[in-house]
Amino acid sequence: MLITKLTLNNFRVFRGVHEIDLQPEAAELNATGDEVRDAKPIILFGGLNGAGKTSILTAVRLALYGRQAFNQNLTNGEYIEAITDLIHKGVGHGGVQDNASIALTFIYSNNGKESTYKVTRSWKKDKKDNLSLERDGVVMSELNYEQCQGFLNELIPTGIADLFFFDGEKIAELAEDESGKVLKTAVRRLLGLDVITKLKSDLMIYLKKNDAQALPQTIRDEMNTFEKTRIEHERKSEKLRYDADIVAAQIESTTVDIQRCESELSQSGGAWAKTRESETLKVDQLLKEKSELEKQLRTEFEGSLPFAFAPNTMKAVINQIEAEKATKQKQSFGNELNTFLDSLRQDLNLRLTNSVVAMETINDSLQEFMNKEQSAELIFDISEREAKLIEFQTQHQASDSFKRFDTARTRLSTVEYELDNASTNIARAPEQEQVQELFTKVRNLDKKKEALIREYRTLLENAKLELRNALEAARKVQKLHDKNKEAANQGSGISNAQNALILLDKFAEQLTHARVKQLEKEFVSSYKNLARKDDLHITAVINPHTFDVNLVDEHGIKINRKAMSAGEKQIYAISILEALGRTSGRKLPIIIDTPLGRLDSHHRDKLVENYFPNASHQVVILSTDTEIDKNYINMIQDDIARTYEISFDGLTKSSKVKTGYFWKDKLQEAM
Repeated sequence: MLITKLTLNNFRVFRGVHEIDLQPEAAELNATGDEVRDAKPIILFGGLNGAGKTSILTAVRLALYGRQAFNQNLTNGEYIEAITDLIHKGVGHGGVQDNASIALTFIYSNNGKESTYKVTRSWKKDKKDNLSLERDGVVMSELNYEQCQGFLNELIPTGIADLFFFDGEKIAELAEDESGKVLKTAVRRLLGLDVITKLKSDLMIYLKKNDAQALPQTIRDEMNTFEKTRIEHERKSEKLRYDADIVAAQIESTTVDIQRCESELSQSGGAWAKTRESETLKVDQLLKEKSELEKQLRTEFEGSLPFAFAPNTMKAVINQIEAEKATKQKQSFGNELNTFLDSLRQDLNLRLTNSVVAMETINDSLQEFMNKEQSAELIFDISEREAKLIEFQTQHQASDSFKRFDTARTRLSTVEYELDNASTNIARAPEQEQVQELFTKVRNLDKKKEALIREYRTLLENAKLELRNALEAARKVQKLHDKNKEAANQGSGISNAQNALILLDKFAEQLTHARVKQLEKEFVSSYKNLARKDDLHITAVINPHTFDVNLVDEHGIKINRKAMSAGEKQIYAISILEALGRTSGRKLPIIIDTPLGRLDSHHRDKLVENYFPNASHQVVILSTDTEIDKNYINMIQDDIARTYEISFDGLTKSSKVKTGYFWKDKLQEAM
């Protein structure tokens, strides 16, 4: 296969029509058959990230494979949505685009005859794509859409093309795969082992048909009855699955309607209306709590709380009360002493002849002592009971009261904040009547969706039941067939078919071993060209049953692939891909998107120098300016047939393809 031209129209970042010549230059021979000019297989595209390099690879895959190009099983609706998303969305003359197309022209040799094919895939917004195919300039009008796609799938099976049209992620997938699934699929398709499986299936069908014809009429009638039952159940199952798909679409549509109504409800204040009643109840509760908290605060203020607000003053008051208490004790003592002195004076007058001098001395001393106490000022002049009460309130009750006050005050602040928010929410909420219609519509849609979901599940269960019945009928047919198998095993055709099945199993086993050995050999050859010198001793051993790949060093010790660097894994994967291509013998172009991202400088040198010029007769490389730079351009200059640069315009949000490569020959658009 040789791709000669790619035409893009309003595809992703490419606005309008872009025709890109992808023709490489073959080797030139003289009259004697000697090469006078080497082949130039490389077509090099350069573009910064986001410019549209991947769009080139995507376009080729989509043109050839349609829905299968997306690497996932898409429904019709999902596929239409996916290709609609590929229509150019930039700004330019002519307004917004609502259609796109891709045309791929290639030369392909089929059954020894070389023909030029042109596949065109076009689509409009929210519409299924159209597919047309030309051979040597003549439209193959006899093929409908499905037949055209089937024809393309036969020319280049999608499983094979995945290994020739790939990006860095595809390489990484193969490099990281340790289960062998990716490689197993590739080997079976590339090496033709899947053809053996298909041949065995065809032989089994042939044997069943002949077996049925050789059976007695009564047995055949019974088998036909079971077969009709099987077909009937399968059709019912298919019809139920179809009905389930319709209901699933209705569920999706109802979900969209619900989302739209909820959006309208939200815009009209419906979200607040839903909580209006609860917010009103909340306000009533908060107001009651606020009243209780304020009452509690007033109670605390009327009690011992004020003492807690002036601890220094209250300390001075207590000290003053203690001082006055001492003063009162002394004053009381003086009064008692005066009474005692009066009695003493009378007693001394009776016993002493000169008692006047003694009494004057006592009176003077007492008067001096009492004058000090009489001069002390009594500020509060409270009783001892009152003093103890004040002391207890200050030192005990005041601290407890402050704790209760602080808790109530903090909660009151929170309550007032919640009251403000609730009041705001109530003010935002429209009256219930204003949104009642939307509420009712949403509830009805929810009920409709629930009913559809129940119907969908019921349909699926019934479809499964019909399918089980169909399988049971098929088992009965097989049981009758096996029971009467010996009577049917007559004739050379049947005998040959049975022998062929046995031979095919042996042939598949021997072919697999032979191809795996050849693949190991090709891998070693490719790996030596791409690996660094210190890695050249690594070889590969492939299990022919599981297709697990084990890397082995020169001592026969298995190498842990998990321990390899990302660059080493990529070199390993590219070596596997190249070995698969050589072993298969298929001549297909190679398209590689950003191939050097994970590689260090040594591995990059090897890949550019030894892989790109020799990978295929046509190698399309999609690179950034930091991957294939000036040094690498000089290294492979003689192998490059064409260079293009994809430049993105931020104003129009679109890209153009020009001849040249970043720093050279940026003169002419490829269009």
